[in-house]
Amino acid sequence: MSLGYAEKLSFIEDVGQVGMTEFFDSAHVLQDKIEQLAKLVEKSRHLVVFTGAGISTSCGIPDFRGPKGIWTLQREGKPLPEASLPFHRAMPSMTHMALVGLEKAGILKFVISQNVDGLHLRSGIPREKLSELHGNSFMETCPSCGAEYLRDFEVETIGLKETSRRCSDEKCGAKLRDTVLDWEDALPPKEMNLAEKHCRMGDVVLCLGTSLQITPACNLPLKSLSGGGKIVIVNLQKTPKDKKATLVIHGFVDKVIAGVMELLNMQIPPYIRIDLFQIILTQSLSSDKKFVNWTIRIASVHGLSAPLSFIKSVEVSFSNNQNYKEAILDAQPFLLKRRTVRTETFEIFLNLKFSDGCGCLNTQIQIPFNFEDQESAEGFKLDKNATFEKMREAAIQDSSCGQNAVVERKTVLVPKSEVTVHAIVTNVKTFDYQLSNGDVKPRKEGMNGLVMTRKQRSKGRKRKTRL
Repeated sequence: MSLGYAEKLSFIEDVGQVGMTEFFDSAHVLQDKIEQLAKLVEKSRHLVVFTGAGISTSCGIPDFRGPKGIWTLQREGKPLPEASLPFHRAMPSMTHMALVGLEKAGILKFVISQNVDGLHLRSGIPREKLSELHGNSFMETCPSCGAEYLRDFEVETIGLKETSRRCSDEKCGAKLRDTVLDWEDALPPKEMNLAEKHCRMGDVVLCLGTSLQITPACNLPLKSLSGGGKIVIVNLQKTPKDKKATLVIHGFVDKVIAGVMELLNMQIPPYIRIDLFQIILTQSLSSDKKFVNWTIRIASVHGLSAPLSFIKSVEVSFSNNQNYKEAILDAQPFLLKRRTVRTETFEIFLNLKFSDGCGCLNTQIQIPFNFEDQESAEGFKLDKNATFEKMREAAIQDSSCGQNAVVERKTVLVPKSEVTVHAIVTNVKTFDYQLSNGDVKPRKEGMNGLVMTRKQRSKGRKRKTRL
């Protein structure tokens, strides 16, 4: 969870029980319970998973109520924990990716999350199979047309406030709002209704890493009981719903789910993160027509004023036959202006240095510069999903990141510009599960929220997610 998010919440005195004692089942008991859970999952017809802050602590995101939770430390007057990496670079845990594997296999039907870290969406859970009850720190929504925008940076506000961006639909253009709830905000009916529907349909509701304290969200798993459904709770602390559960497991969520996946003989998908950015090359002739005044800008695909959070700096150099001075752009906006002879052709080399949390240090982009050729340059737009899939396959095969591709190019006549959208693999993470020694280890590379809810959106709007 973002510490900034916790600080943005309105102050309330009573946040519920904190500093809760952690319990650990013995190795023998834990193994027996994992086997029971694996059988329940295997036989389930409509598995629903209900998640809380505990599934993201292994991602370096602090929880709220544990011994080192944010609210626990606040109540004790101690300094808040430091996140191990920037919030926007947090990667899904083994549990997040195991859920993706279960969903792709047709076993997991729906995910309900109280977290605002956006990791379920980033992991690959389809939006239509996910209810984010308390919002998403990386999502903006249009109150007019209902479009959703998933960002690669943390949205600056919470409490359903207007942000600085507008809907990109030409027919709309309304001001966007953040989606994260503050204490006084009501649970979003659309998310809540879907969650309740699937809980009623669920024959197994698996609660992972949640203390099940905050109402009304904590009562959702109980909806399954009337139809004969079973509740399973995996959490280090006791919860108020333990007596209603068929099975209560006190153990690390990653370890438990790793055991389940191994018993089901299922692979845990790797996590491959692909980020986008745009390069804008703008050109104009000097008054005597002998020179080209040009500007190159490396910017976010979410808008020129949006932060490009995963790039730290850009080194600009030129092909060997040119004597142009190199430049280092170490602050946003990443922008360079130059003047060159109109007839000259050369290569521009961009060395992009990535921020902390990325799996590779840098990548290089080569851009041909020819003013005359730009006159006839044609635009194109590739199938992003197909391109991304090829990049993922290459990243898995290479066991590394840095693969990049141009996914879109467009030309603008006034001012004369060429805009190219680049995609790059910035993280690759795979997992080993090892029950024999109790460890769950990521092989490569290496907050959430229990909040109240948000106001009702108008009915009948279609949910659209845009990058």
